[in-house]
Amino acid sequence: MTTTGGAGAAATPATGEQADGQDLPPDREVLDWALFGEASRELAQAVVDSGFVPDVVVAVARGGLLPGGSLAYALGTKGVGTLNVEFYTGVDSRLPEPQVLPPLLDVDALHGMRALVVDDVADTGETLALVQRLVAQHCAEARSAVLYAKPRSVIDPDYVWRRTDRWITFPWSALPPVTPASSDASGSRR
Repeated sequence: MTTTGGAGAAATPATGEQADGQDLPPDREVLDWALFGEASRELAQAVVDSGFVPDVVVAVARGGLLPGGSLAYALGTKGVGTLNVEFYTGVDSRLPEPQVLPPLLDVDALHGMRALVVDDVADTGETLALVQRLVAQHCAEARSAVLYAKPRSVIDPDYVWRRTDRWITFPWSALPPVTPASSDASGSRR
């Protein structure tokens, strides 16, 4: 079953312009914090409207952490877990296949539960497919939800806020990691 968030499909994301006014290539889709909030609520509404009531939300770390937490709150689901998976090593640079990283999810605790696996995007879909298979082996039922799905994905998530074939800039990964503040010669921070 594929459910696409109804109102989300009609919303127009910010494209071609960064928050600081700089132009971006037109092949990018930019999700800002405000639109992320709307997208999360619309995706949660699609889950609720389908009649699926998850006992636990499993967020695929790292990209699925914020969407997973947001959906858990919107759905009123207190049980939240994460599964760490590495696949992308850079922009359009991937490992041969997704790798599960520690710490590991306690899959034995999922027995008999209904789980919603959440990620930010099903790009190739390989990461989401891996986590979906792992979780489904231990649950009564497992469904998946993503903010974005791309046409080339090997999995069609159960709940999708928007479908696109463009590169997506997410608000949580738009800027580089923070570095130490500059220090003066004495070693104290300015």
